Amino acid sequence: MTTLLFSHSACLGHETGGTHPEAPARLRAVLSALEAAEFSYLDRRAAPCATPEQIARVHDSDYIAFVLDQVPQSGLIHLDPDTVLSPGSGEAALRAAGAVVAAVDAVALGQGRNAFCAVRPPGHHAESDRAMGFCLFNNIAVGALHARAVHGLQRIAVVDIDVHHGNGTQASFAADPDLLYISLHQWPLYPGTGHPRERGSGNIFNLPLGPGSGSAEFRRLVLDHALPALDGFAPEMILISAGFDAHRNDPLADLDLVDEDYGWVTAEICRLAEIHAGGRVVSALEGGYDLRALASAGAAHVRALMLG
Repeated sequence: MTTLLFSHSACLGHETGGTHPEAPARLRAVLSALEAAEFSYLDRRAAPCATPEQIARVHDSDYIAFVLDQVPQSGLIHLDPDTVLSPGSGEAALRAAGAVVAAVDAVALGQGRNAFCAVRPPGHHAESDRAMGFCLFNNIAVGALHARAVHGLQRIAVVDIDVHHGNGTQASFAADPDLLYISLHQWPLYPGTGHPRERGSGNIFNLPLGPGSGSAEFRRLVLDHALPALDGFAPEMILISAGFDAHRNDPLADLDLVDEDYGWVTAEICRLAEIHAGGRVVSALEGGYDLRALASAGAAHVRALMLG
């Protein structure tokens, strides 16, 4: 079976202004890289809008209404110093969450082995009632809870490889032992969460990396901790928060990963998905702020999904 690619031009309409790092050029860079001949076999699909009911599995209904009501007719509105709304932000956020929902549907129904959602805004910092860290709705958590509610897949794992800890996803999962959250992130770094002592109900595995850590340290944590936790959990579906800002060229952090690390960890996740989950993997774009590094690391990630 093929790899599915979900995206939508509306995700380019989320403007953040000036020199904001989470800019439309990020998505253009990823999509341009995926136009190479080697990616011609991707099954490309338009991301639908998530419904408020789907998003409400993660976010308070009042918060959803607040975000959508705050979308301006013109100009920009800041929900916090980092998180911006423009006239196109509402549709972009709905389609970013909707992409993951649609990818979960397609993979669960056997229409593809796995899927990558090339969308923005990112999601893993968004909490149930709070936007933060460039994120409006928690796309990956919405997809995970959709898999449970609609497809009866009870044991869902999220592996977060963004350089920043996904505080929103952790908060959504922490009380439910049938949801596993594994995060590999730089520590210390924004948002200040992600200490190994944060264990939830035994289902949270925070694996921090010190500034300057590179391939050897990253792969050791994956092999010694992340993969055994994932294997022991035996998930029925794996979702990936695919941030590429731990790359050595990224300006917002201080890790030293290279493209090959992203291909390798993706292949390892797919290997365990084949054992436990019928190969079912859904990945969604999170961070990554050097355009060349984002494009090349994203391509390595998707290449590994296609081989998985």
